[in-house]
Amino acid sequence: MKALQPMVLRLCVTTAASLVLTPVAIAQPGEPAADATAQAEVDSGPEPAADDSSEAASSERTGAAAAVDDSFAVEEIVVTAQKREQSLREVPMSITAVSGDELSEKGISDVEGLVKVTPGLSYVESGSGVPVYSLRGVGFFDTSLGARPTVGVYTDEVQLPFSIMSQGAALDLQRVEILKGPQGTLFGQNATGGAINYIAAKPTQDFEAGVSTSLGRFYTSDTTGYVSGALAPTLNARLAGRVASSDDWQKSDTRDDSLGQKRFYQGRFLLDWTPSDRLFFELNANGFHDGSDTQAAQLVGRIYSSPAYSSEVPIVVNQPVAPSNNRAADWDPERQLRRDNDFYQYALRGELQASDAVTITSLTAYSHMRVEQLVDQDGTAATASLTNVAGVLSSFSQELRAAANVGRATVVVGANYSHDKSEEESLFQFPYTTSSYSTIPGMRTTASQLRGRQRFNTKAVFGNVDFAFTDELLAHAGLRYTDVDLHYVSCSAAGDATSAATYGTLVNVLRGRAGLPAVSVGVGSCISLDSTLTPGEIDAELKEDNVSWRAGLDWKPAADTLFYANVSKGYKSGSAPTLPAIEQSELAPVTQESVLAYEAGLKLGLLNRRIDLTAAIFDYEYQDKQLQGRRPTVLGVLPGLVNVPDSRIRGVEFQVDTYLQRTMRLTLAGTYLDSEVSKDFDNYSILGDAANFKGNDFPYTPKYQLVADWSYERGLSEQLDGVVGVNANYRSSTNAGFGDDERLAIDAYTLVDLRAGVKSSDEQWSAIAFVRNLTDEYYWTNVARQSDVIRRYAGQPRMYGLQLSFKF
Repeated sequence: MKALQPMVLRLCVTTAASLVLTPVAIAQPGEPAADATAQAEVDSGPEPAADDSSEAASSERTGAAAAVDDSFAVEEIVVTAQKREQSLREVPMSITAVSGDELSEKGISDVEGLVKVTPGLSYVESGSGVPVYSLRGVGFFDTSLGARPTVGVYTDEVQLPFSIMSQGAALDLQRVEILKGPQGTLFGQNATGGAINYIAAKPTQDFEAGVSTSLGRFYTSDTTGYVSGALAPTLNARLAGRVASSDDWQKSDTRDDSLGQKRFYQGRFLLDWTPSDRLFFELNANGFHDGSDTQAAQLVGRIYSSPAYSSEVPIVVNQPVAPSNNRAADWDPERQLRRDNDFYQYALRGELQASDAVTITSLTAYSHMRVEQLVDQDGTAATASLTNVAGVLSSFSQELRAAANVGRATVVVGANYSHDKSEEESLFQFPYTTSSYSTIPGMRTTASQLRGRQRFNTKAVFGNVDFAFTDELLAHAGLRYTDVDLHYVSCSAAGDATSAATYGTLVNVLRGRAGLPAVSVGVGSCISLDSTLTPGEIDAELKEDNVSWRAGLDWKPAADTLFYANVSKGYKSGSAPTLPAIEQSELAPVTQESVLAYEAGLKLGLLNRRIDLTAAIFDYEYQDKQLQGRRPTVLGVLPGLVNVPDSRIRGVEFQVDTYLQRTMRLTLAGTYLDSEVSKDFDNYSILGDAANFKGNDFPYTPKYQLVADWSYERGLSEQLDGVVGVNANYRSSTNAGFGDDERLAIDAYTLVDLRAGVKSSDEQWSAIAFVRNLTDEYYWTNVARQSDVIRRYAGQPRMYGLQLSFKF
């Protein structure tokens, strides 16, 4: 199949290019850009003369070079990456900005889909239904609901502090901005990798409405709609909603069974009130319900925890290895592997224009999520690793800041407070494993309760200044002081009577050897041992503070030319895991990590901005990187969070946007990452063997990521345009753990999407056919050892369908 990909790509591009009858017209250097009037004319297409017949007009739209306006101006992209509106070309950092219309056109409806347009961004299915994101190799792999990501996800600058909350962020968007590199001074801690800021489409004064629906393979239906307009002279509102559903896409390896239904519902209500020309309020109320199936894993190998007991687990022993097929998997029969997750959020934004030079902004938000999902992680038809993940997450945040223009300086100062909570109480069932038989000979352990509560209180003050020495030379500096207080309570408990008896025997054997009296262990009793061999909860605090900072210089020697150099330092706060733990030491939190980042880059507009080039080179020095490793216990080496003392990432990134014609765009982008543990780091392999991982690459960090996207529109008649596009995404191989164990390899893959259709020339409706994963590439984003098996999570198979959109 991989050998067919270049041929398929050539076929797609050749077929699409055959539609192009118009020679490419490239503006020469020095040609004036079109003014606003000319731009409006370009956007709406050439106007026929008053006495032209409709046939002549149609001929003009489909004709050759005479129909091309070679003086068109490329649309300016405005972003709020520095919490104020700026041209994308003038922001001294690496940013990927994509409009809501473009996301819809490419079928991108979640954070995972952004990898199609953002080199350097990676997504991993953790196995417990908690997504893991990383940017430029900076990420945090933890399966706990309370895991705090290194890539912050925001909606209109309001943070979603837990990754699982981000599933509904991509609804009815104006655009999304992906900011790369530490964003600690303006976006706060836990953004050492970067920030993804979704900007919702705003209420309008004039009435607008639209609906878009896609129908595809597996009886997939995804419908989004909105209505917007004025409720009163100073009051505008926008209501948007989405309903997504599909039938099963996974198939069992061992029986006639299927899995993979999707049932996702979400909505958002925006209310804008402008009581005066200096005062503005916006209320954002949004939420979602996810009733979709959880994904089942694929069995790809076996490593028995206790080989002597392998005869006790014949289903696991005889389970066939999954074929190289995205749809293949296996799971426990008669189980409802389904989510029942609910999320809601209220956010209030207020802006006061205190004077012509000073703007005061307040952001107040409350988010709440209830999680209930059953996950089968072992890839077999036996109950070897079945977890009912359950918990409640909440967050309250308040930010108050002021922005002022003072002479040649733009100053932002502010304060932020947040109170974030996670409460998890999951049931982990593992009766069909060799470890179930090995705790105490003749007795069984079959289920554990995983309990974890975390309370994060975060206080911060920050300031940022941009100063223009001249029109060509600008300086930037920022500071943020953050104080974090983490209170965590956690333990593992006996999940049923069988396990209570066995764990009780184990605890008392260990206590007896130390000359301690016996204790009673019942169902629901904590069995995690402290240093005195007393079972119970770990209840402690972790207090940390830090100063994030950044400094940089910009040089603009000419119009559409920017060179910049930045140095910054960001922090991610400590975090405690929720794991099956026989010792409380396994539940100890990792301490805060830091990234010192050096970056130099350029942004160039060439040939009257028919070519936009951005490039950057960067060097990240990591201290105390947080990751999921292994810790020694009385039951052997088991998972736990650890800090890597010293490591680094070096890389290069580029993006070239070429506007070959008014209606043709070609984007090429790529990232190269060289990651390494730079000093001694002692931990354990997947076999539990002690090892020093100095010199190893980071897990889940491919060296090369490439994105190519080509889109073209052509007038077919006076009222009708043809559209076609191709998107290709390549990722080189990586590994899911230290040690370069081939069993944890994640192979390189290339995904190709194709789209083609028609739309009205006034853009009021469109009909686009699409194929995603055109070559039906078999790929996976995660592989890990789970109990006695090695299992993978495969990507989506080929998807095809039709998308219809209407605006009113």
